Parts: sequence; C-alpha cells; structure tokens
Amino acid sequence: MAVKLFEPYTIKDVTFKNRIVMSPMCMYSCKNEDGMVNDWHYTHYTSRAVGQVGLIIVEATAVTPQGRISPQDLGIWSDDHIEGLSKLTEMIKAHGAAAGIQIAHAGRKAELEGDILAPSAIPFNEKMKTPKEMSNEEVKATIKAFGQAAERSKKAGFDVIEIHGAHGYLINEFLSPLTNKRTDEYGGSQENRYRFLKEIIEEVKSVWEGPLFVRISANDYNDKGLNVEDYVIMAEWMKEQGIDLIDVSSGAVVPARIPVYPGYQVPLADRIKQEANIPTGAVGMITTGIQAEEILQNERADLIFLARELLRDPYWPRTAANELGVELEAPEQYKRGW
Repeated sequence: MAVKLFEPYTIKDVTFKNRIVMSPMCMYSCKNEDGMVNDWHYTHYTSRAVGQVGLIIVEATAVTPQGRISPQDLGIWSDDHIEGLSKLTEMIKAHGAAAGIQIAHAGRKAELEGDILAPSAIPFNEKMKTPKEMSNEEVKATIKAFGQAAERSKKAGFDVIEIHGAHGYLINEFLSPLTNKRTDEYGGSQENRYRFLKEIIEEVKSVWEGPLFVRISANDYNDKGLNVEDYVIMAEWMKEQGIDLIDVSSGAVVPARIPVYPGYQVPLADRIKQEANIPTGAVGMITTGIQAEEILQNERADLIFLARELLRDPYWPRTAANELGVELEAPEQYKRGW
C-alpha cells in the first residue's frame, strides 16, 4: 500500500510534493513595528523547506496595521512589504516547497496602542481592551484590505492564500453569535454573520486565481456558540464560493476549557470533509508519521498541518519517512548525513 503522506497533492495548477504543510505560526519577530520580513523569517521558513515540507504557510500577516495581533507581526498592508515577501517566496520555492501566506486581521484580540476593531464592543476578557464596534464603512474598508493583500500576495509570488477565519480573530468574531451582536446586515442570522467572510472571499477571488484556503475554528466550546454542525453549513457555502480547502482548527473565540489530546481536532476535519464534500486539512497535536498516515488513509483529511512539531523538528518529514519506511530524497548538501 502506497504511503499517502508522501504522495503529491494538486490543487488547481499547484502541486505540493507531499501532504505535509507547515501551519502558520506567529513569530513576533518584526523589528521596528513595520511588518517587514527580516533575517529571522528567511532562516525559519527556508529551513523547513530544506527539511522537505510540501507547503509552507507563512504566519498570520496583517492586512491593516490595526489588524496585527502584536506590534511585531508581519504585514501586507503596504506595497513596501512586497519586496521582502518576494525574496522569502523565492527562498522557499528554491528548496522544492510551495509557498503560502495566511492573510489576517486580529480584531478584538489585537494587542496594540490605539483603537482596536470588532463587530461588537465586547472585550475578549477582563484584562483585554474593549474594542470599537466597526462602522459599516470600516467593515467595507477591511474587506477591501483583504483584496489588496491578495493582490500583493500574488505579486510576491505566493502559490496559496489562506484566509484566517479562526482563533477568535476578526472574521471568527463576525461568524460567532458570542462575539457578533450587530443588528445590521452583518449580524443576526447565520447568513448575515457569514456575510463578512463571504464578501472577503469575493474580494480576494476578484484578484486571485490560485488555491484558496480558509482556516476555521469549528467549535466555540460554548453552549451558546457555534459547533461543527454550523460549520458544515458554512463549509458548503465556502465550497460554492470556490474555496479549495478548509483548514480545520477550533476554539479561541471566547475563553473556554478545551479538551486537548493527540488528534483532538481531526474528527472536526473529518466531519466537514465528509458532510460538506470539501477537502480539509487536519491540525492539532499531530506529532508522528503513523498518526498522520492514519488520518490520510482513512480519508479523514487531505493535508496534514503541523505546527509545534515543526518548531521542535524542522526535518520532521525525514523523521516521518523513517517511521513509515519511505526513502525520502535528501537535499544534495545533506546526502552524507541524511
């Protein structure tokens, strides 16, 4: 039986050499609060490409200065960011990996000076700042900013864009009834709460033809919040809009107790894949090749997103290949030690 983890996977005209994806993880490494790529980012991402990861998705990259999670986050709100990001995509691709970017807005979870924005003026917790409820004009301007970010991503040479709709950031705040108490066309019914994401997808697709992913939090872990049933419906809407894959995470829209164990989010990816009939990525405490292979062989997801495991081991694909008995081609320079 062929090992699926190391089979190529094609979306539109982009082929990943295997099913291993580096999940976006904030590096909080921009020096002057300018959102610019620097040497840390070049080293960090390129080493995982050398380590034979199939697709590397660069960390949450803010579509507006106000949309950063922290002042040290990467940005894509200005044409000035294109040059550094272009160099980064070239370096990633030079080692055989595809390059993706996650475009994001932190919403009420932004830890910045000045006003922060959200669908409704509800703070995340008692320690965090109360956000300003977005005006209709601010909603429209933010949708436009996602489109401009997609255009810059294209100029910078990215193969894949992922829209960040998870982890309690702005899009997630619009989707969840726990954080969206609006009474205009962006609040109330599930369709209305989805409208912000719907219009962002439309805006991005007006300038971007390549593979397009959305990361979601498929469970709010709160009785009054959203769960996987709600996200199956929204996944069907996303599929109709031309989304190619849903990256299925969970939680973080409100403080909650989350039962964490190996593969705890895989059933969410599985259910959305089967019921909405859309490709999914599984993420969350996936640490071994055998675990990853089980998910793929049982068709519970299509891609394996690794986060902390790739921080611990930049050469995890080699580790997994050894575990699964696969001969993984070594980078030329490493053949003597591979």
